[in-house]
Order: sequence, then C-alpha cells, then structure tokens
Amino acid sequence: MSTSPRRAAVACAALTAVLVTGCGTGPDRPRPAPSSGPSSAAPTPTGADPAADPAARAAALVGTLADEDLVGQVLMPYAYGSSATKVSPGSAAGNRALAGVATPAEMVAKYRLGGLILVGFSADDPTSGNQATTNVENPKQVHELTAGLRAAAGRLPAGAAPFLIGTDQEYGVVTRISDGVTLLPSPLAAGAAGQPALTEAAWRAAGAELAAMGINLDFAPVADVLATRSTVIGSRSFGADPGNASAQVGGAVRGLQAAGVAASVKHFPGHGLTAADSHTELPVVAQSRAVLDSTAFPPFRAGIDAGAMAVMSAHLDVRAVDPGTPATFSHKLLTDVLRGQLGFQGVIITDGMNMAPAKRWSPGEAAVRALNAGNDLILMTPNVGQAYDGLLAALRDGSLPRTRLVDAATRVLTMKFKLADRPAPALSTLGSAEHRTAAAALAAAAVTQLRGRCGAPIAGPVTVTSSAGRDRARAALAEALTAAGVRVVPAGGRVVHLVGYGDNAKDLRAGAAVTVAMDTPYVLAGADSPTLLATYSSGQASMTALAAVLAGKSRPAGRSPVAVTGLPATVCGT
Repeated sequence: MSTSPRRAAVACAALTAVLVTGCGTGPDRPRPAPSSGPSSAAPTPTGADPAADPAARAAALVGTLADEDLVGQVLMPYAYGSSATKVSPGSAAGNRALAGVATPAEMVAKYRLGGLILVGFSADDPTSGNQATTNVENPKQVHELTAGLRAAAGRLPAGAAPFLIGTDQEYGVVTRISDGVTLLPSPLAAGAAGQPALTEAAWRAAGAELAAMGINLDFAPVADVLATRSTVIGSRSFGADPGNASAQVGGAVRGLQAAGVAASVKHFPGHGLTAADSHTELPVVAQSRAVLDSTAFPPFRAGIDAGAMAVMSAHLDVRAVDPGTPATFSHKLLTDVLRGQLGFQGVIITDGMNMAPAKRWSPGEAAVRALNAGNDLILMTPNVGQAYDGLLAALRDGSLPRTRLVDAATRVLTMKFKLADRPAPALSTLGSAEHRTAAAALAAAAVTQLRGRCGAPIAGPVTVTSSAGRDRARAALAEALTAAGVRVVPAGGRVVHLVGYGDNAKDLRAGAAVTVAMDTPYVLAGADSPTLLATYSSGQASMTALAAVLAGKSRPAGRSPVAVTGLPATVCGT
C-alpha cells in the first residue's frame, strides 16, 4: 500500500519524537490539507517491541492518526456534569457554551479528546477563580463518571491508549475530592515533617485511591519554593528551603507514580517567587537567573530526577529569561530551559488557559502559541471548539509546524502507554486502615511548637475556639482531645484557639492559652499565647495529631518550613 505525503510526514515526525533523527522535511515546508481518515502505521524503531515500549507504541499509533485526532490528543478541557452521558439542563447549557455539545461524552467524541480534567471547589481554595463548575461529589460518582469518559474515548481512533483523566488533588486547601477518601495533611505540613519517606508513603496511598476512582493524572505536587508570603501558593508549597522542598517533591512523585498515577510537577519555573496571583494577573518574577537556579529550579530538578511524567508551566513573567512573555508561551523557558537545560523529556502541560494571562489571546491563538512554545497538553481552554479549530487552521497555514504537533501528541501518548495495563485498585481500598496510618504518620511528624515548653501537656479543662468558618476543625479537635483523655468544656476552660487559611491578627484571640496555625504559620507572630503550635493543615489526621501533643502523649517534632517573624522554627531542639 502506498503512503501519502501527509501520512509519511506524520509517521516520520512521530519517529523523530522518539529517535530524535531527521526526516528530510522542515517545519516550514508546505503541507497537504488535513485528512479525516486514518493513515498507515509508522514503522517501529529498530529493536523496539511496540507491545512493551511506550514510546514505540505511541509512535506507531501516531502514524495512524488523522490531523483531527492529533489535535484532540493535545487538548484537556473541563466539562459540566457529574455523569458522562446524563447531565442536568444547566450542565448541558454550560457544555454547549464551552464546546457546542450537551454532555462530556459528546465533547470527547466530537473533538477526539485525549483527556479531561475533573474540577471542583474546596474550602479556602485559592484557585476557585478558574473553577467554573464542579463534577466531583463522592468516590462512587467519580468512578462512574471516569468509566463513562473512558468508554467514550475507547471508540476513538486513538482509543488503544488510555484516556487521561486528571484533577488537582494537592491536599490541604486545594483538594478536589474530599469526601470518602483518605485526606493527607498539606504539602507545607510535609515540609515541616521533613521526612521524605513519610511523604512518599502517604502519596502512594493517595495515588492508589485516585487510581481506584479512575483518575490517572494528578496535577501535583507543587514544586514552588515559598520565597514570598504568597496566599495563592501558601501551604500548597513544601516550604521556603529549596533542599527540603526538593526532597519532598521527589517523595510525592515517587509515591504517586508507584500507584500508577502520573505526577505533574508545578508551576514551572516557580510561582513561589512572587506573591501575585496568576489567576487574575500576570505576576512578575524579578529575581535573577542565579536565584532561579539556586532557589526555584531545584525542586523541579528533583521531580524530574524522580521520574515525573509531566511538568505544568505557569503564567509568569520571568524577567531574567524572557521578559514580557508569560512562561506558558515562552519557547526560551519551556524548550530552551526546561527541556534543554533541565533535561525534561516528558509532557509539558499548560496551567489553566481560562486564567487571565492566557486570555489576552483568543482560545485558538493561545493554544497555538502554547504548543509552539513547547507545551504538549492544553489545559482548560475557555472554548473547546475555538481551540480545536484554531489548531487545525494553524496546521494548515503552517503557523503550527506539523512536527511540533506530532511531537506533542507522541509525548502525550507515550505517557498514556506508560500508564497502560495497570489494574486499578477496588473502591473498597479508599480510606483503608493502611492509608489512614500513612496520613496519620505524616500529620504527627508535622506538628511544630514555636513557643512554650516543648511538649508540655495542657492542663484541663479545655475550651476549643476558632476563627470564623473553622467549626469543622474545632469539632474535630474537641473530639480528638476527648478521645486522648483531655476534658473539653464548652466554655470556661483553658482556651485552645485555631486559625486557618487567610486569617490575620484580627482572627487571633487575646489571652488564649494555646494558638494553633492550621495553614501558613505567619499569623502566629502576632499571637500573645504562651504556647504556639502549627499543624499547617486542618484535616482529621492533623487534629488528631494536635490532640496527642496537647495531651502530652506525643512530642511536636516538626520544624516550621517558613520563617515566622520573632519565632524560632521550633522550641523542641534541632
């Protein structure tokens, strides 16, 4: 059978992505118009077994795909509705505005999508600005939704590869699925614990639960070093020390991927160097290249060294490398630095394209610019149809080189085949004793004492109070204290006061015996309590660990991973 010039170019470019060899066609050479039919299979690299080697399987599959399928593979939008095929009238209207179809399954089919991100809200969520809806309610619902999405994708020409289903399950303030799962303490808590082995075990448990629900890509861990008091990053970071953060990132990546879930290290080149919020503006990273190398890049290097399958780019204006160009659209940062200098060969994923810095261009132009910069997967476009049509049009007129699209699709499919053929755990594994133990160990190692006599038990009775909106944590601590043998009274006892995300001096309680920071600990600088503690997280595991310390049954072994004015990292020795 003869092979058309277009199909030959696709097959050759697919092999180029794997073998990094020339094919005799330049990226600016005129191309035939896209075809809707499949093409002949690409040859297999010498000595490679397509059934065993993910890159060879990807190259072979890419060689059979039409341009429309290649474009679909590099798009990962969100959708409205908690089911793939049955949605409410409101969700149908949302999907029609977003993609011109009524259901998520129809979106997958029409645009031949390579993946979908599940979105949602969590308490104190600093990313809520780009979460247009929620389609995660509980594990059973998520499992049914992901099964429906995979069924729709399985009928596509690229259906031999697993469908990518991702979400932002970072733990702490950004936790998309919170009911019925094992909740880990925040990354900042892991940074306080300073024990990568505990982090790896906890994130392996988390990965197993994501896999059980049908999720195979986690947009985590956050590799941003918290060099500024950023509220958008905050406790999502492992802390201010690049070395400690690097060790934690490596542990989280290994844990997730050991469970069959791809890790996406974010937000390259480092959102922790600025306090501005890229959801609403383009933050400026003004530090020198030397600071980037010594402070921002090490955790990304650690994630890459740990085998991270993906890295997420950020909407940041990095003045030392490519001033005025958001990193998401910077060839210098993504291709020259991330790929060329840091050596990353996996999938580069954009941050949400529905965020303000990306919306300066139309969805189609933004998608083309992002791919040309070096991204392989376009996340959360504000209009699926416009992004899809824009990519196809750019392919036709040469502004998107075919080799770049084929390279991106091949990288995405290689990652998919790395995730293939792994049996998912049963839903019954969610919240298992083993998983809860891993989360509890990490939470216990994180509790930090910044003022007072190390580990001294509180004399009861105790009254637990909290800043506004912290009733759930307050109740959890009261219950845990009672279980630990501390008498808890509704009023009149020694006050243990809880503060959390976004709280400041006005949320402190004068005269409290103990003040506890359940998010970043900066607020403790203004507290007058004789005892100051930090858990960095407000989940059940953290409240149970805090109760053990207050009862004198556990020593607070953590160290603050960020500097707090006027306070030591710990009063409990080195």
